[in-house]
Amino acid sequence: MSALRPGAWFRPKAFGFGATPATWQGWTATLGFVVLAALVANVATHRGAAWLALFAPLVLGFVWLCWAKTDGDWQWRWGRD
Repeated sequence: MSALRPGAWFRPKAFGFGATPATWQGWTATLGFVVLAALVANVATHRGAAWLALFAPLVLGFVWLCWAKTDGDWQWRWGRD
């Protein structure tokens, strides 16, 4: 694997579309997303449909962060460079 560009937290996936964490910052962001998503799920059990108003911006924000901090472009990959 090659070195990441400075400031990159994620590396493009070898297969499929998207990125995977490659640094501690990327793993921390992913863990933070999972914790916040669990909190939103807890709110959903008590407040009905309000969860969507919280969950949609959370997911969009995390996808944007992954896209902005990925070393390379997002495209479909088949495992070849």
